[in-house]
Amino acid sequence: MVVRNELSDEQTDRVFQALAASTRRDILRRTIAREQSVSELARDYDMSFAAVQKHVAVLEAAELIVKRAEGRERLVRANPEMITRARVLLARYEDLWRSRISRLDDLLAEDSGTDAEPDSDSDPGSAPRGSTD
Repeated sequence: MVVRNELSDEQTDRVFQALAASTRRDILRRTIAREQSVSELARDYDMSFAAVQKHVAVLEAAELIVKRAEGRERLVRANPEMITRARVLLARYEDLWRSRISRLDDLLAEDSGTDAEPDSDSDPGSAPRGSTD
């Protein structure tokens, strides 16, 4: 079995948009723990069943969850492959920013070790050259 690690730009957009809402993050958290019906999920939110269905549809479009029919119920479970792919993407962003911060720290350390000495021709208390009082 081949597991793709790279997310396309479109997939990345869908994942981040899906995770932007706290209700969807909660649905994802709950379906990681165990498979649940949409009805079961909807009972815990102060919104209509249709609104919960829309949240589930956004997560499904982002491939973060998988929905299947069992009789009249729709069961929802997290998709560990897509969650792993999103985690890998976030780890790459983290590595990128840690690297940039490390380089910045190095530059700041170099700069603080090479303070420029004042020009010996100028008197710190005197007026700038070319000015007349």
